[in-house]
Amino acid sequence: VSGLALVRGGEVTATTAVTGVTFRALDDTLLDWYVALGEWEGRAGGYAIQLAGAALVRSVEGDYANVVGLPVCALVDLWPEVLNMAHR
Repeated sequence: VSGLALVRGGEVTATTAVTGVTFRALDDTLLDWYVALGEWEGRAGGYAIQLAGAALVRSVEGDYANVVGLPVCALVDLWPEVLNMAHR
């Protein structure tokens, strides 16, 4: 779950985005390989789906970009409101 909020002059427009991630069966060999890469370090979710962490994932339901870090589809849905706020 990610959230976006637009604020201008005390006016707030907000939304959320929900994306489901299903992981593969994770055996010790796969986990040891991924941990050894060090790619997981500093990642909010503990893996990087846009890099080698994709090998851990079976499927994504929803906005892939939301899993990476920015809910692009939700932002696009809010874009008309961004334009309205800019012209007020």
